[in-house]
Amino acid sequence: MTGTAIDFSKRLDQTAEDTEALLARLLADAPLPDEIVRPKRLIEAMRYSSLGGGKRLRPFLVVESAAAFGVAREAALLAGAALECIHCYSLIHDDLPAMDNSDLRRGRPTLHKAYDDATAILAGDALLTLAFDIITRDEIHKDANVRLLLTRALARAAGIGGMAGGQMLDLAGEGRFGDREPVDVARLQQMKTGALLRYGCIAGAILGQSSQKEYQALDDYGRALGEAFQIADDLLDVEGDATALGKQTGQDAALGKTTFVTQLGIEGAKKRVGDLLARADAALSIFGAKGDVLRAAARFVADRKN
Repeated sequence: MTGTAIDFSKRLDQTAEDTEALLARLLADAPLPDEIVRPKRLIEAMRYSSLGGGKRLRPFLVVESAAAFGVAREAALLAGAALECIHCYSLIHDDLPAMDNSDLRRGRPTLHKAYDDATAILAGDALLTLAFDIITRDEIHKDANVRLLLTRALARAAGIGGMAGGQMLDLAGEGRFGDREPVDVARLQQMKTGALLRYGCIAGAILGQSSQKEYQALDDYGRALGEAFQIADDLLDVEGDATALGKQTGQDAALGKTTFVTQLGIEGAKKRVGDLLARADAALSIFGAKGDVLRAAARFVADRKN
């Protein structure tokens, strides 16, 4: 293992550990000012889906992109925690019977299986709302305009033209609402999966009050990384091991989904990942050695086994 790979692994693990501790504090039993009470079943369900699992790639992207501008780690971790709350809420809702109807997530029962549908819906709603509580906190940045830009970008990544809109396109492509609609896979996944990953990259630029050129570089990197992540995910659904993944494989085929693999074939999809890694590398050239960890993150995404 090279020095960069070792450093990347350590930094990814450290960010995961720090994010876990931060989320545990944010999901404490005690209510915040202006909250009345935190219902026991709801907060336990939120913890069940947010703690004790996941690589925390999205917070990692926030922390490392922000580090290129010398942003305080504590501030970046808070922004990353907000993003992780959005991600965890989306997984809860994606797993519901009305969506993907999944039984396993991260090697254990999905939230609606461990609890019930109503609790899962409310836990997802509460995590989504908590994300916007976190991202607006003064500790993230002293400049209220920076916090506003972070919040607006997060809303757009998660909403109609981002993740939620992508999920709707995905369902339409399965034929959920009548005839199966033609799917633009690249656009769909840029919204459903890529939007939050891209946000993890541009959030660092916003926090660091970067130049437009630096912002664009991280935007380009985030878009390439997001697509590579989804292609790797599509390949894992075909070639992956369910035990390693912690969830069922073959679900895309079972639902009749159009994916990068169905469009490009396995070898074509792998070639596309290679092209995207080259794009990600090129985008980071402006940062020199400061971009090395983000370069390693792109390779980690492309080569992951779970």
